[in-house]
Amino acid sequence: MTLPLDQRGQSVTVFFTVVVMALLLVCGLVIDGGRQAAATREAQSVAAAAARAAADAAVGDIVAGGVGATTGIDAGRRLLNAAQLNGTVTPLASGMRVEISTRVTTVFLSVIGISSLPVTGSATVEYATVR
Repeated sequence: MTLPLDQRGQSVTVFFTVVVMALLLVCGLVIDGGRQAAATREAQSVAAAAARAAADAAVGDIVAGGVGATTGIDAGRRLLNAAQLNGTVTPLASGMRVEISTRVTTVFLSVIGISSLPVTGSATVEYATVR
């Protein structure tokens, strides 16, 4: 069975369109997924630095006779603000915890309605006594 000449091109066009759309979706997943992974690494790094700064400030205040928590929270928030990230700094019984939650905008996936992807980072620092 042979298709008439005017119908042969249509089947190739449909196939080509489906393949191109699939390739664009894969490119979107790779590029936007890579952007999300990079933003997650940055959030994790900033959270770790903020937790260290908060713990250092808190311990310094405790050694000087203060409570420590407020000083540590302020130091952690200053570092988060400097990195232009939103997060929480929480004092623990034996340390400090920083959690960051933000979103990264997508480039390719916005075509199918996904305009941003979630990004999180967290770190906990525990005080240790050195003798």
